[in-house]
Amino acid sequence: MTFDEHLDTDQIYFNHQHLPTGKSARISQFLDLIRQRSGQTNYATVKTENHVPTSAGLASSASGFAALAGAASRAAGLQLDAADLSRLARRGSGSATRSIFGGFVEWHAGHDDQSSYAEVLQDPVDWDIQMIAVVLKATKKPISSTDGMARVVATSPYYPAWITTAETDLKRMRQAIADRDLTTVGQIAETNAMRMHALNLSAEPAFNYFTADTLTAIQAVNDLRSHGINCYYTLDAGPNVKNHLCGSRYRHHYDRVTTTF
Repeated sequence: MTFDEHLDTDQIYFNHQHLPTGKSARISQFLDLIRQRSGQTNYATVKTENHVPTSAGLASSASGFAALAGAASRAAGLQLDAADLSRLARRGSGSATRSIFGGFVEWHAGHDDQSSYAEVLQDPVDWDIQMIAVVLKATKKPISSTDGMARVVATSPYYPAWITTAETDLKRMRQAIADRDLTTVGQIAETNAMRMHALNLSAEPAFNYFTADTLTAIQAVNDLRSHGINCYYTLDAGPNVKNHLCGSRYRHHYDRVTTTF
């Protein structure tokens, strides 16, 4: 991306397609933050590509805004350390605060802009854990992550309980990662994800990201586990399933997934 004194508006190209102003407003608003911080006054040309389906529950916004935070801040002359870059990326997409880093990362919720950022728990990841992303539906989901969570917060009677259990899950997850304990990591991720999706059903009006294929993929993981393969599933706000497993059992898992789908 570049800032250009000859432009009279931001020019955003997404997967080689020029975005009209209405669809690029979120990106321009993020660039405004950088212009304010850096003193940059010019509009920008941004060319970005996603290598995963967009708005399908595969963290496309997180990766995209993390990349934009890095590229745009540097183009504007800002020299941000990792923590400040994490804070900046969060302003585009909450999960982007984690995507600045590799490995296992924790997002500190904080209470203001300064205290809400991410840091690495473990990188490199030097133990036998891998992930398979099963893309079941690549089209845009019917309700965005932001809108869905806002509805849950406003209407679900179970949201306060989920906050409490999520805090407990986080403490346990830190220890499981430190112990390199795939079983506990997988169990926590699986249970936490299902509780989050249960919240969606308790919202008013209720909504659901699952498809029939989502349930089939979940059952495939359960079946593999019942046959002694140590694997677990998790889902973000979308229908696509991510599976955690030992690298040594990758082929068994891959063969089952490709046979099923």
